[in-house]
Amino acid sequence: MMSIPANDAFTLGLQHDPASPRIALRSSTKIPFVSSPKPRSPSASSTISSRRSSARQMSVERQPPSSPYFNGNANGSASRTPARQRKRPSSSATASPPSDSSTSSKQSKPPRPAVDWEIPRKTLHSSIGFLTLYLYASNGNPRTVVYVLSAALAFIVPCDILRFRSARFEKLFERCVGFLMRESEKKTTNGVIWYIIGVIFVLSVYPLDIATVAILILSWADTAASTVGRLLGPYTAPLPRSIPLIPFVPFLRLPLAPRKSLAGFIAGSVTGAAIVLGFWGYVYPVRDAQLDFHLPAGFIEAAQDTLPAQVTEVVKQSVEFVQGLDLSVGRWIGLGTLGTVCGLISGTAEALDLGSLDDNLTLPIISGGCIWGFFKVLEYFTGSS
Repeated sequence: MMSIPANDAFTLGLQHDPASPRIALRSSTKIPFVSSPKPRSPSASSTISSRRSSARQMSVERQPPSSPYFNGNANGSASRTPARQRKRPSSSATASPPSDSSTSSKQSKPPRPAVDWEIPRKTLHSSIGFLTLYLYASNGNPRTVVYVLSAALAFIVPCDILRFRSARFEKLFERCVGFLMRESEKKTTNGVIWYIIGVIFVLSVYPLDIATVAILILSWADTAASTVGRLLGPYTAPLPRSIPLIPFVPFLRLPLAPRKSLAGFIAGSVTGAAIVLGFWGYVYPVRDAQLDFHLPAGFIEAAQDTLPAQVTEVVKQSVEFVQGLDLSVGRWIGLGTLGTVCGLISGTAEALDLGSLDDNLTLPIISGGCIWGFFKVLEYFTGSS
């Protein structure tokens, strides 16, 4: 029969008699069962104590990473060690691979979003210019064009209203012509409506040649500004918030769209100047008489009364020199001036920010009106009508 030694029997938190020679015995949570009443040898006791100390040290080392860092003592107890006293692993053992700064900077830099070139939309946008030029060269009646566009507008406007009322019709509408629309136009009025209204306005109000140039600027200059702006806009400075309408008059300013770039403005201006030079230089050279820049009749006589005699003589000699030039030279001087002015008009009209107004509506109206006004100024100086 197995017996329990008296020194370990039921010692859960209980103290032995102080007179007993075993005063410093630890309490044990175990009740060991032995087969012999013989006392433990000193070697066995030290073995058991070392095993318990090792077990406690292993339990300390198995603490989760989120717990404080503990270091086991010789007697098996644990004490908190400051972070600065922790022993770090040697650099040779855990040497991390060298990081390339250029690689990390390339990885941290966000990729540039893909550019939507809107090829179907721009193709249709530009084709209207070729159709307009063909109708003008073939002596087409502008009234017929206005009637056809008005009939198309009477069909497109109800469809555009219906797609906001019916989800089924909206899906059908976008399936048919959605590839020609921008994402912003899918929630607002279709840009084709403003395009047609702008064309009808210039054909109904302006002279036919000026209306044709305004439509060509809308068709080609706007396309060039948009395409070049998407291509080179991120590499050029954005346009200022506004520019003065009249030089040295700061309170009269034109608002410009901050989303548009200098590259797009230059592309729109160059394309507009090329349109003007090509049209009035070769297609419709009737206005060449206005490009000689004669001074108004009686200007020299009036200048003699107000200006010094030397200044009046210089002006008179300059006018005689220009009038005596070869016709081709004077013509190209006039065309160059006309192209420069109309090119700036085209680029500025394309870059204007007029709130919620669509540029398909404002671009032909503003550019055509400014060019018509410029010819009115030339009529004053040339005396022609």
